[in-house]
Order: sequence, then C-alpha cells, then structure tokens
Amino acid sequence: MESGVSYSGLGQLLGFVRNPCNFLLYLVVAGGLTTMLVRADGTRAECGFAATPEARRDQTASCEKAALFKQGGCQMGFGDIAFTVVASGAGSIGQLTVQATGPQMDTQSFSQELDGNAYRAEVADLDANGWPEVYISVSSAGSGSYGSLVAYAVNKGKSMTSIYLRPLADDSQARIGYLGHDEFAVVENRLVRRFPIYLQGDTNSAPTGGTRQLCYALMPGEAGWVLAQVLDEQPINDRQAN
Repeated sequence: MESGVSYSGLGQLLGFVRNPCNFLLYLVVAGGLTTMLVRADGTRAECGFAATPEARRDQTASCEKAALFKQGGCQMGFGDIAFTVVASGAGSIGQLTVQATGPQMDTQSFSQELDGNAYRAEVADLDANGWPEVYISVSSAGSGSYGSLVAYAVNKGKSMTSIYLRPLADDSQARIGYLGHDEFAVVENRLVRRFPIYLQGDTNSAPTGGTRQLCYALMPGEAGWVLAQVLDEQPINDRQAN
C-alpha cells in the first residue's frame, strides 16, 4: 500500500464528490481523510503530479489528539529526524510545542498559542527532497470548528523553519460557501484541505452544497517554505500568470 491511500473499506463508500484539485472524482472512505483519487475512466490518480515511490520513501507518520495531549506529547520520526509534538489547553485557547532533533541539528523547539486545539499531527516529505515536514491540524472552539494549520520544514537536516499557508479568507473563490468544519491530511505528496459548502439558508449542522477539496504543494518561497494551492498540476498563481 502506498503512503496516504487506503484500499480497505470500499464497501463503506460514502459517495463521489467533484474534486477541484484536478477535475477528478475522489472516493470518501469511511474512517478519516485518507482518500483514493479516481479519474472518470476509473483509473487511480494523484492529487496533482506525484513524486516517485522512492522519493516519497513511504515514511508518513501521524498522531491523533489523545497522543498529542498526553504527558510528553507524541513522538514521530523520519529518517534521522525525530519530532515531538505536545498540545495542551482546553476551550478556545490552546498551546502547542513542536520540537525537532537530528544528528546535524541542535534541538529546536517552537511554542505558540492556538485559536482552538490541535487534533492531528503528521510527518511527511511532500516535496521529496529527503527532509521531512511536520503538519499540525487545529480546530477552533465553538460550532464553526474553523480549521487552521501549523507546519514546519527541516532544512537539509540542520534547522527547522515555519511553513506558510495562505489564509482561506484571502481566496475569493475557495472561501465561497465556507463556514468552517475543515479537515487537513497528507494524501500522497499533497496536503489536502476539505470542508463542507454551505448554501444560502443552510443551518450550521446541515450544509447542502457538497464538499470542497483544496490541494497544496510544498514549494520554496522568497523567505521560507509555502504551501501553494495547485490545480491541473500547476500552482494556481502560475496558471493565472500564463
């Protein structure tokens, strides 16, 4: 089985949804955000272009909320790099500490306050450069459960820096019908964000507009790493510029 894709539980198929990442269909399999992308002709596809299995190294690791909140947090590894992610707090404000160590890197630790609480952490190598990133999903308190992401990348095994994700509020198209209830997950070599679409008159508990899926690729930015939304195997900003 390849990293991030589940072939089990197809008998528990929930439905088909149009996927704006690559104009494909994807299967929503019961049990979480692991998805299998399927073209109209029934062949399996990636969410955008795919790294080779050798480049992915099949080293995706994850921790759920209970492990993040236990004493000492959750430990995950990728090659020679070890991560510790510790979450704490309750209610509307949470705390998060992310620590990374490696043979060429002094222990680095970043702590911050969260709008809500962390509920999942995943380690992967989305850009297939041989060095991992850690992605922490956060959900705000209240009925909206608005999602956010904290992410860090290891730089050639020597340091760790933050990864920038453009706020959804700044995307005039993707935010249409958005009222929270996001979920993030690593799927193959992409970070995927999914949320229900609300139409006029929908209640918070009963959206009727389907589900929107956004796909992001990890790319170098001017001053660090960024998650760029991709469509038809190109970053959206590049497509608009051409």
